[in-house]
Amino acid sequence: MSELAQEKCQACRGDAPQVTPEERDTYLADLPQWQIVERDGIMQLERVFTFRNFQQALAFTNRVGEIAEAAGHHPALLTEWGKVTVTWWSHEMKGLHKNDFILAARTDEVAA
Repeated sequence: MSELAQEKCQACRGDAPQVTPEERDTYLADLPQWQIVERDGIMQLERVFTFRNFQQALAFTNRVGEIAEAAGHHPALLTEWGKVTVTWWSHEMKGLHKNDFILAARTDEVAA
């Protein structure tokens, strides 16, 4: 398990500080297949995972849903035939918090 994936998520409120550009770069170094996207002015962390069929993609989606529910922090999940797009961001604060990077690292481990 990666160091980032082992970290504990913190309670996150709308007024919590977003990650700084320096923190973002540090976390992304541990998550090389993830990218930052901006939608409606909100920075989000996203990765596309590929699978051999819909059944594998759906099973992965359900496993990511389980880690999200356990953490009380939920991504956008787009499940299609042979691929799943996972997008993490902190909805209340409208941006990226360290929790998003922790859960992205956990998502990578689910895919491994």
